[in-house]
Amino acid sequence: MSKNPELDRLADHDAGTVDWKRWGTYLSDRAWGTVREDYSADGDAWNYFPHDHARSRVYRWNEDGIGGFCDQKQHLCLAVGLWNEKDPILKERMFGLSNLQGNHGEDVKEYYFFLDGTPTHSYMKMLYKYPQVEYPYEELVEVNGNRDQSQQEYELFDALHDEFLANRYFDVFIEYAKAGPEDILCRITAVNRGHDAAPIHILPHLWYRNTWSWETDQTRPAIQQVAPGVATTTHPEFATRSWQIRASDGRSVDLLFTENETNFSRIDKSKNLSRYVKDGFHNAVINNDSSAINRERGSKMTGHAHAMIPPGEEFVVELRFAPESSADPFEDFDAVFAARIADADEFYEAMRPPTLSDDSQLVARQAFGSLLWSKQYYHFDVYRWLKGDPTQPTPPESRWKGRNWRWKQLHNADVILMPDAWEYPWYASWDLAFHCIAISHIDPAFAKQQLLMMGYEWYQHANGQYPAYEWNFDDVNPPVLCWAAWRVYQIELEQKGTGDTKFLKQMFQNGMLNFSYWVNRKDDSGRDIFGGGFLGMDNIGCFDRDKPLPDGGTLEQSDGTSWMALYCATMLNIASELAVEEPLYQNMAVKYFEHFLNIAHAMTNMDGAGINLWDAEDEFFYDVISLPSGESIPVKIHSMVGLVPLFAVFVESAEREQGKGLEKFNEAAKWFIGNRPDLLKNVAPVKEPGQNGAHILAILSTDRLTAVLRRMLDPEEFLSDYGIRSVSRYHLEHPYEFDAGGQKFEVKYTPAESDSRLFGGNSNWRGPIWFPVNYTIVRSLHEFSRYYGDSYKVECPTGSGVWMSLDEVAGELAQRLCNIFLRDAAQDGRRAVFGDNDYFQTDPHWRDYVHFSEYFNGDTGAGVGASHQTGWTALVVSLLYEYWKQHERG
Repeated sequence: MSKNPELDRLADHDAGTVDWKRWGTYLSDRAWGTVREDYSADGDAWNYFPHDHARSRVYRWNEDGIGGFCDQKQHLCLAVGLWNEKDPILKERMFGLSNLQGNHGEDVKEYYFFLDGTPTHSYMKMLYKYPQVEYPYEELVEVNGNRDQSQQEYELFDALHDEFLANRYFDVFIEYAKAGPEDILCRITAVNRGHDAAPIHILPHLWYRNTWSWETDQTRPAIQQVAPGVATTTHPEFATRSWQIRASDGRSVDLLFTENETNFSRIDKSKNLSRYVKDGFHNAVINNDSSAINRERGSKMTGHAHAMIPPGEEFVVELRFAPESSADPFEDFDAVFAARIADADEFYEAMRPPTLSDDSQLVARQAFGSLLWSKQYYHFDVYRWLKGDPTQPTPPESRWKGRNWRWKQLHNADVILMPDAWEYPWYASWDLAFHCIAISHIDPAFAKQQLLMMGYEWYQHANGQYPAYEWNFDDVNPPVLCWAAWRVYQIELEQKGTGDTKFLKQMFQNGMLNFSYWVNRKDDSGRDIFGGGFLGMDNIGCFDRDKPLPDGGTLEQSDGTSWMALYCATMLNIASELAVEEPLYQNMAVKYFEHFLNIAHAMTNMDGAGINLWDAEDEFFYDVISLPSGESIPVKIHSMVGLVPLFAVFVESAEREQGKGLEKFNEAAKWFIGNRPDLLKNVAPVKEPGQNGAHILAILSTDRLTAVLRRMLDPEEFLSDYGIRSVSRYHLEHPYEFDAGGQKFEVKYTPAESDSRLFGGNSNWRGPIWFPVNYTIVRSLHEFSRYYGDSYKVECPTGSGVWMSLDEVAGELAQRLCNIFLRDAAQDGRRAVFGDNDYFQTDPHWRDYVHFSEYFNGDTGAGVGASHQTGWTALVVSLLYEYWKQHERG
């Protein structure tokens, strides 16, 4: 018997012997309001398919639900419906505000937590906190709609403040366990946290994604009842399957059936195509309309269990979804759950660094669990979306020159690791890069598959561009997929002792194509200065960097150029590693080495031959606007734009430099350095060996590194108690102003929500702490320390009189970032992420459940933005797992 069954399951899956990942939590929390479902003429996705339509209208591309489970092609879905006998609608999906409804953009207005999960989805657990009073749908929309950017969002806790303080809600735990790769158990436990008995209806759903309404030759599959509490279904993908249900109080559970068909009568007053429609369960349970449901069969089914739960008591509903029915499907039910929970405990204990505290492991495990719950089946065929379906009305002709029309080759139908399952139920390529780093600590094979997938010909454009995100696949994100691949490679190498060079070769090939895209499309002047647009950091500038600038200027971007230098360093790293096995990669290493020096020179050129992004007086990097007149104007904002140059660093150890496979590269590099000494004038000391004979390539010379770090580690500028701010606190009292084209633009330090509608207002890069760039800073400092060693120290914090090596600074920043989530003993065990909400901080049923928010208040560390955007915020596990020795020392 193995000591780690989950590792065995992973090994079997990766070897292709058992498909343990065929079924998983691949169902989105939201499918309404997405680009995929938008067939309007004006591209207004939020209003074309609003939340109000979701219960009655069939989705074209993806399904959604609460606590969902489905197969990896989403033919058949499981999820949970709820009703408290107060709500006007059946609770079948999470509610939130659309982009225009929220005073800070779109936002989910529910409380739920993804608590646990294993990479094979053999055990998964989440918690949904369901109010016992009427859910305030209209109030949340109305109050937020009446607030402006200067006011805080109106949250569910605000609307139901007294009810939550009285604990008038249910904790609904949804758990899945696999008895085998095709044998799925589900346990739904509703706990009454209030002081009075309260009613609840639990309705586990099973339904087919509608694939038949869009084709002329598809038949509608059926689920049918064969006995009380027992249903079966047959599908070409999985033959016959059985669904069996019971309630813990021994009551029978009624089976209700309908069809996953649109209720046209409700949506647009037209005639229904089917007697039974998607919202049949809503009408049957809430409106007591028995004619709305079929008692025998349908493409959508639910089991209807209900109870009056005494205070502090629980009501449990259990179901089994397996290849064949059993006379007693629940005989081993508790034993299977106990075994899978034990497997999960054993799996994570094996991954746990030796001295990691219990609270740190709690945070890490919830972060991993949230990542795994954010894996979603994503289906989108852009050409079909543009052209329309043969059975449906033809989309407007304007679509052929509208959103995403250049991406006709894009046809995605895969499980993808999303930023989250509600605000971002679609992938974003630069987000994904960081997701893969975090998840590689527990499932490196999946991380590698996700990164490689972006280079498939039905993802990557023929011109080399990676798809950005579905709202605009043309947008340009920082080119970090290969950097993430290099980091994933390193993590797996550290875990297993061997690295996957085949994976690196494949990523390198895709990366070369993407690198060429950047060189050909994003360096308009041919001066090795790159302007990629907003580059993922939404409103960090004083104007929309994705649109033409006032006065016809061109933005020469410090961050865009630095990301490309990092790209060069990454490709050089990969090529050097691969050259050990295949010396031909030396030729490519030389190319990226030369290109790096050209970029670094262009950024830091002090002799007037190029654009000067380094300000000698301020000792900081800025974007520069080049006007048609030839004048160059630095945009003097103290922002992350000026810190991104830190990322562009490559350190070659003496062992690898002198090892097999790099002989020709060393000769070529020496020749290039000898013949182009001008390129070395303002960069790191390329020719001088550092600690243990290491060599360095970096944009920042030693003096400039010292200057940038002095500003970055200053508490009055970038350094917060919880990490590095995206915009300096200096701009709180000194807002930056820029006048152009008759307009006045301003940037000030806003540490939490955005006060601008730029990019919708739901993301703010003008002061908060963001994990992706913070993690990259930490890794860059670690890389610098490999060259400088302990002899080079900087003051941290600036002005404190405390001097640290760069590795110690990296550990200090990692600890500050982790402190966002960890209990603070000096503050009575409070967690910064909860902010000033005393109820969340102290109540025993809230205080240990954390949200991994999109970003965090630059002063307090409180969670801000999308509350569940675990994706790149899950990098907290990388900081905990990679810097545990520094945490221990601290």
